[in-house]
Amino acid sequence: MTSRLPFGTSDADAAVLAGLVSTSRQVLAQKNAGDAGEVRFLADAGTFALRQAGKNSVQAKEMALRSVAAEIAAAWHDSDRSVLSRMNRAMTLVDHYPETMAAFEQGRILRRHVDLVVECGAPLDTEARALLDAAAVVQCEQNSPNRARPLLQMLAESLQPRTLTDRHQDAREHRRVRILPLDDGMAELIVTLPATLAHAILDRLTRQATAVKDVRERARVTAGEQRENAAAVAAQDGLGGVDDDPSPAEVLASDERTTDQIRADLLADMLLTTTPGADPHLPGDGADGLGAIRAVVQVTVPVLTLLGQSDLPADLAGMSPIDPATARTLAGNSTGLDRILTHPITGAVLTTDRYQPTADLKRFLRGRDHRCRFPGCRMPAIRSDIDHTRDHAHGGPTDAGNLAHLCRGHHTLKHATPWKVRQLPHGILEWTSPAGHTYTDHPPGPALPGATAASLVGTGTPPDARGPRDADRPSVAGRPPVTFTPDGDPPPF
Repeated sequence: MTSRLPFGTSDADAAVLAGLVSTSRQVLAQKNAGDAGEVRFLADAGTFALRQAGKNSVQAKEMALRSVAAEIAAAWHDSDRSVLSRMNRAMTLVDHYPETMAAFEQGRILRRHVDLVVECGAPLDTEARALLDAAAVVQCEQNSPNRARPLLQMLAESLQPRTLTDRHQDAREHRRVRILPLDDGMAELIVTLPATLAHAILDRLTRQATAVKDVRERARVTAGEQRENAAAVAAQDGLGGVDDDPSPAEVLASDERTTDQIRADLLADMLLTTTPGADPHLPGDGADGLGAIRAVVQVTVPVLTLLGQSDLPADLAGMSPIDPATARTLAGNSTGLDRILTHPITGAVLTTDRYQPTADLKRFLRGRDHRCRFPGCRMPAIRSDIDHTRDHAHGGPTDAGNLAHLCRGHHTLKHATPWKVRQLPHGILEWTSPAGHTYTDHPPGPALPGATAASLVGTGTPPDARGPRDADRPSVAGRPPVTFTPDGDPPPF
């Protein structure tokens, strides 16, 4: 009998496969051991921080945790917020889910199982978490994470002290909108809403997208009929050909967008152009109404890109690159441009053409810093504080050599913990951690959109632009950029 399988498995192949399975178990055990070791380490680090804070206030404990997390993050070249989150999660896992942690260390369950247990137990009290911990290990050992999820969710729901209705009322208070930057000039707009509203929005977009596709299909039929009729008339009249200009039906028929693409386009169109009229308390849609509010973005564009002579990408407020065509469109529609002259090799800001001292200095700092200047932080400058590196109360001057952008969290960290910072020439910040380690943060400068992989290695930095610890720092090549917002200034976040 001939096998219907697409490939055969000989005894030799079976032996190889058995070896792969054995190796996979070893790899998984090693990975689990490494991950579990990291969890134990972060939990110990968090416990050390809390012990340092002693019986002081909750704020003091938080500052101690943040300081230790920043110390570890700087050593790992990671974000201190990420390390702090993982540290808190590790302490929760070790303190409240000992059986789950033991099963994880022994390789009986996966890291995804562990994350699922902690996620489902998040709203429970200590006693309920202990019950969940005991039951969860059995379910996780017998099921994959996807299969275990509904089982653990139902188990956690049964241990809830409050009803789902009551919890939902509280959860509604946390609805929000946020942005997740993606590669290639894209981003995800994430909206947290009650599930019914979220599904209703998707349903409406789907119905609208279906209607668009129905119109497209009818247009294709109509376009075909029109082409046939035009060809018949041309043949009857003895004409040589048919008019090549597309008809309206042919334009509609040429739409090749998928349902997902149409839904995304519809959502963007409605949010950006529809006049908000759902609030009965609004006096109208005049100059001060919601309809007058427009989106504000900060984009840095290399001059040659702006002139259409280069395809170097633009930079969206230090968050992600955007394509040149979009940048040129934004620049063309903006009412004002902030021109910033930069060093053609290092990208260091040299001057700006604004004359008002206070506004000029702010623009200068925005162009130099682009983001929070704590190592690893990417909070845009327009959402950060301008901080005196040496406190103004202690004689620190208000000039570019003593000012830098810090997000609110790192601004607080600087003043409330042993972390210290001093500013070196050319806007370079040197941070010293509580353990005495130093970390240097260089201003990214607005020339980053012009950087290429080749330009980031081996080309060196001109001696006149180097700081004392800058000898090995790769240069960033680019073109003099233009920083602009549609209304001249960024929003006062």
